[in-house]
Amino acid sequence: MQYQIPKGMRDVTPKESYKWQYIEGLIRKLCATYGFHETRTPVLEHTELFLRSVGDTTDVVQKEMYTFTDKGDRSVTLKPEGTAGVARMFMEAKLFNEAQPTKLYYLYCPVFRYEKPQAGRLREFHQFGVEVFGAADPTADCEVIALGAHILRTLGIG
Repeated sequence: MQYQIPKGMRDVTPKESYKWQYIEGLIRKLCATYGFHETRTPVLEHTELFLRSVGDTTDVVQKEMYTFTDKGDRSVTLKPEGTAGVARMFMEAKLFNEAQPTKLYYLYCPVFRYEKPQAGRLREFHQFGVEVFGAADPTADCEVIALGAHILRTLGIG
């Protein structure tokens, strides 16, 4: 029997991993400069989280989620995006009781969407994102935009 990676997935070989490490290190450094803290959430969440956050009528929920019933007869989903899990973690860990705003980022966050694989679009991909909770004014939005522009500029992306 020949073993092959599932369609729409990709290996990162040792010849490529240094590029990932460089970008991840740069993003971590810049996020720290802007006062963001790294968070990690599980790759598997209860399906209801995405039905509520993404919307049960969206293409992501209707067609693209990897959803199945676990051995405890619960509907679970491989996360299709990072924001919902971070919001759940913020509430569950009661981070709202800490000084606000709370500035979080996630990096090397594997996410899954069942869609037709094509150039630049895979079924498993990695997401970087930032979330700001408890900010009272729009300067937090400006800071997120500035961080994104800073990352792109530092990577030489116009």
